[in-house]
Amino acid sequence: MLQKKNAVLVDGVILNGPIMDSKAGEKFVEEACKIIMEEIIQKADDVTEKVCEWQAPEALKQILDLEMKDTGESNQKLLQLCRDVIQYSVKTSHPRFFNQLYAGTDYYSLVARFITEALNPSVYTYEVSPVFLLVEEAVIKKMIEFIGWKEGDGIFNPGGSVSNMYAMNLARYKFCPEIKEKGLSGLPRLVLFTSEECHYSMKKAASFLGIGTENVCFIKTDERGKMIPEELEKQVQRARKEGSAPFLVCATAGTTVLGAFDPLDKIADICEKYGLWLHVDASWGGSALISRKHCRLLHGIHRADSVAWNPHKMLLAGIQCCALLVKDNSGLLKKCYSAKAAYLFQQDKFYDVSYDTGDKSIQCSRRPDAFKFWLMWKALGTTGLEERVNRALALARYLVEEIKKREGFQLLLEPEYANICFWYIPPSLRKMEDGPEFWQKLHQVS
Repeated sequence: MLQKKNAVLVDGVILNGPIMDSKAGEKFVEEACKIIMEEIIQKADDVTEKVCEWQAPEALKQILDLEMKDTGESNQKLLQLCRDVIQYSVKTSHPRFFNQLYAGTDYYSLVARFITEALNPSVYTYEVSPVFLLVEEAVIKKMIEFIGWKEGDGIFNPGGSVSNMYAMNLARYKFCPEIKEKGLSGLPRLVLFTSEECHYSMKKAASFLGIGTENVCFIKTDERGKMIPEELEKQVQRARKEGSAPFLVCATAGTTVLGAFDPLDKIADICEKYGLWLHVDASWGGSALISRKHCRLLHGIHRADSVAWNPHKMLLAGIQCCALLVKDNSGLLKKCYSAKAAYLFQQDKFYDVSYDTGDKSIQCSRRPDAFKFWLMWKALGTTGLEERVNRALALARYLVEEIKKREGFQLLLEPEYANICFWYIPPSLRKMEDGPEFWQKLHQVS
């Protein structure tokens, strides 16, 4: 290479030489894709395969050879590492994978992820990500229709927890816009309200945003895990009398454990009465909006100011696929989060700069998560997505009836969503009297 007449050498580095062997790289990708096809996709629904080939942490460290070395490994060694990674990972598409509110594979969403991983886009300006920005706009518009708003805004985020944080910060900004420039020092004691059964991200968001976890007021729930509106109003009145400043109520549509849906209409009445922002964490339950049969679970959601909805859960869009949707269409998201970075969001571009949505986000680099939902929606149609919701809830009903028939299984409550809560009581405890000792032993079994 040094003998080439056109070689450009700077600091001992040949600048116009090859960075990598593209043919070898293409071959590696081809071979790796075969492994993915054979070991993940084709075995996805094979019940004879293990959900996970369990190894203790120290043993797994030795198997995987995790240490990074000064010299690179051969492609053959890397391909074997790929096989090992697959072998010892949890197969979330396995029929017997039961875990935190997601499972299964949607092939269209999977292909969408392959495409976006290969293209490696970042969704902040139209010029760098034209297709994916238009896709996100189309998906958000459709999701807003299902909520029941005539117009709105939104953005996809890395998780429902982040969507809840966005909503909390947005509600605070609406309550006191000066916080963006002046910070927390001049504010009264802000208080927000949510149910005892809410997602733990509400406490995390309050901590992260400087509101403080002690200023999260947890409202009592009824026997089904739903927020009690009368208790909410009492706590709002109490906070006001103490000189605090209530600004937000977070209702939950599909709680993590019981699958409860808070009474949104009654909560919305209280929010209107006291001028509070209503956010609905529908990360889990939002997909019921797609079903004409089950959308009644979220009756009143159109009265919310913001909604978190995760299509990567019941609709199988693939992690991560999470939207924050906002009723306000006056640019509130952008006003709250914009930093007006001149090098990126120039206002004199050759196209409509309203398509540069990156200033609505706290991120700079952002993944095109809407694309996997869009391609899946295009493939299945709304009716196909509706069937997924209806099937999931029908399966839940089937499981409930089976639990009732079987000795040693005790149903906790009749579910209204896909969460089935039950105890397994082993033979040794079935004749034991109900009491502290019984529950102590049963908890150990669980």
